[in-house]
Amino acid sequence: MTHNTTPAAPSSETPTGEVERLSGHQLRRAEDDVVRHPKLSALERAMGSLHTRSLELTILCVLAVLYTLYLAREVVVPVVFAVLLKLFFGPVMRALRKAHIPDPVGAALVTLLLLSVVGVGGYAIAGQAQDWIEKAPHAMAVVGSKFKKVRQPMERVTRSAEQMESATGVSDGSRGREVVVRGPTLLSRVFGTTTSLIVGLLEVIVLLFFLLAGGELFLQKLVKLLPNLPDKKRAVTIARETEASISTYLSTILLINTCEGIVVALIMALLGMPNPVLWGVLAALLEFIPYLGAGTMIAVLAIAGLTTFDSLGHAMLVPAGFFIVSLIQSNFVSPPLLGRRLTLNPVAIFVGLAVWFFIWGVPGAFMAVPLLAATKIFCDHTEALAPIGEFLGK
Repeated sequence: MTHNTTPAAPSSETPTGEVERLSGHQLRRAEDDVVRHPKLSALERAMGSLHTRSLELTILCVLAVLYTLYLAREVVVPVVFAVLLKLFFGPVMRALRKAHIPDPVGAALVTLLLLSVVGVGGYAIAGQAQDWIEKAPHAMAVVGSKFKKVRQPMERVTRSAEQMESATGVSDGSRGREVVVRGPTLLSRVFGTTTSLIVGLLEVIVLLFFLLAGGELFLQKLVKLLPNLPDKKRAVTIARETEASISTYLSTILLINTCEGIVVALIMALLGMPNPVLWGVLAALLEFIPYLGAGTMIAVLAIAGLTTFDSLGHAMLVPAGFFIVSLIQSNFVSPPLLGRRLTLNPVAIFVGLAVWFFIWGVPGAFMAVPLLAATKIFCDHTEALAPIGEFLGK
C-alpha cells in the first residue's frame, strides 16, 4: 500500500490582519531607520532637483512676462505712463487734499495743467520741427557731399571689387528682372506716427485722471485683500517708498533737464544756430534717456551744424557745446542733487535700458530708470528677491 505525499501548500486561511500588522510594523521600522540614519546624498539630490526646477520655472515665467509685455505694448505702455505720472503727482494730490479740495477736482486741475503745458510747448516748437523735417532730405544730401572726401577711398575699393567681379565672372550679357519693393512714404509714416501718438496721449490723460481721482482706492483695496498684518504693512511701505522715490527722482530730473535745455538753447543762439528753442527742448527731453539720449542729441546736432554752416570747425562747435554741457550736468550737477535717492548700478541701468528699449522702443527707454527704481524697492522689501535688489543697487 503506497501513500502519495505532497508538500503542504500554504494555508489560505492565514489571517490578513497579521500580514497588515507586519507590513505596518516594517513600514514604521523603515521610517525610524530613515530618521535615525538619513541618506544625506539622496536628500541633497532631491533638494538640488527641486532648486533646479524652481530656477527653470522662474526663468520661464520671466520670459513669458517679457514676451507678453512685448506683444501687448500698445495697451501696456499708456497704462505704465499713467501710473508713473500718478506717482509723480502724488505729493501734489496730497497737498490739495490737505487744502480740503476733493480728489476729482484736484485730478481735473492737475490734468488740465498737464494738458496746458504739453499743448503750449508742442505748439511752440511744432512749426520749427516741421521746418527741419521738411529740410531733412536736403540736409542729408548736404552732409553726404561734405563727407564725400571721407567716402572716396571706400568708393574706390568698391569700384575695384566690382571690376574684378565683372572680369572674372561668367556673364551671358542678359540682366535679370529687377524687383523694386516700395515701402510706405515718409509722409504716411509721419502721419501714422502722429495719429498713434495722439491716441496714446489721450489714453494716458484719461487714465491719469481716473487714477488721481480715485485717490488711495487701489492701495486700500490691496491692503484689504492681503491676508495678514505684516503683508499689509509691507504693501503700504512699498507703495509709499516707491511713490516718494519716483516722484523725487522725476521732479529733480525735470528741473535739471529744464535748466540744461535753457543753457543749450542759449549756446545754440550764441553759435548762430536757427531755432535755438527747438534744440533746447529736444535736449531736455532726450536727457531723460540715460546714455542714449546724449548720444542721439550729439548726432542730431552734428547733422544740423553741418547743414547750417559751411565751415567744418564752426559746425562741430554745435555738438561740442552740447557735449560739454551734458558732461558737466552728468558729473557735477546731477550727483549732488539726486544724492542717494536712486542708487542704481550703472551696469543695471544700461542693461535695463537695453531691455526696455527692445520691448517698448523709445517709450521704454524713457521709463527704464523709474521702472528699475520701482523694481529695486520691491525687491528690497521682499526676502526672496533681496539678491536682485542688491544687484540693482550700487
